[in-house]
Amino acid sequence: MIITGLIVGLALGFVLQRGRFCVTGAFRDLTLTGNTRWFSALILLIAVHSIGLFLLNGLGVITLEASPFPWLASIIGGLIFGFAMVLAGGCATGTYYRAGEGLVGSWFALIFYALTSAVMKNGPLTSVTEGLRSITIESGTLQESTGLSPWVFVAIISAVAIAVTVHHNKKTATPVATLPPLKKGLAHILTEKRWNPFVTAVVIGIIATIAWPLSAATGRNSGLGITTPSANLTTFLGTGDASLVDWGVMLVIGILIGSFIAAKASGEFRIRVPDQATVVKSIFGGVGMGVGAAIAGGCTVGNAMVSTAQFEYQGWVATFFMIVGAGVAAKFTIKSGARTGAAQPAESRSV
Repeated sequence: MIITGLIVGLALGFVLQRGRFCVTGAFRDLTLTGNTRWFSALILLIAVHSIGLFLLNGLGVITLEASPFPWLASIIGGLIFGFAMVLAGGCATGTYYRAGEGLVGSWFALIFYALTSAVMKNGPLTSVTEGLRSITIESGTLQESTGLSPWVFVAIISAVAIAVTVHHNKKTATPVATLPPLKKGLAHILTEKRWNPFVTAVVIGIIATIAWPLSAATGRNSGLGITTPSANLTTFLGTGDASLVDWGVMLVIGILIGSFIAAKASGEFRIRVPDQATVVKSIFGGVGMGVGAAIAGGCTVGNAMVSTAQFEYQGWVATFFMIVGAGVAAKFTIKSGARTGAAQPAESRSV
């Protein structure tokens, strides 16, 4: 049954690559330009996911389990992860799909993200992670602490999502010059046509919902996740412990393969070799993402897409501090680089 993780990962990797859906850009834009388009798409994704999760939970298909709120870890981990993902040039999913496109800088970021998360979750620094995450507040969700039905919060987030989606899609988009299409029909839509961020968000929200019962059927009561599966995959490669290869591990393998398929099909795959400065930034970014995600209990998927959809304080607090961390990183790297003329392209040379 864990093969369904690979299938979901293939679909998710394809959609992420074609939709260019990376939460780093959404958070960075809030600080650099004040543009809320991609952040609004994230809100829509959370709303779609929350509707699906609480429907499945209400029908008894899955069981959503509440856990205490690790407030200190959410703050510290969120800040570290948010800062690091700007250095890496992408969040966890963004790094995976860009690695599948052939961006060598993302290969470095991904390798060090997976290695560091393994050290923090399964290795010598496990006690540090567990120690920080043991500092908790008992009530871990909005519905638990308020006594209200989760559907109250589903209604609120859905109303906000509808409002921001309508707002952004009412705006007249600036025409983008494109080449004449070479394909027709579904092939054109899937591999050539520019995807709308809000359509992409809905599709990812649906995939995230489907992931829960498929994962639960294998004994893993969770949905999409990147950090723990990446750590488990790395630990498996180092130890040979096959028990670590679960639905989540198959998911991240699928994301990498799916993004590669999408990039090849759309003609966007190309090996791009970065300069030395970008390699260093990517490595430091990957290390920081591994540390931050392990402490925070998830990356921009586990926290900003999954935990938020369950209205867990961890997800919302970690996401807020990821935004803060990304803003600080953007201010001290991107803006300062622009002022001094030290532009740093993501990938400087193709081979």
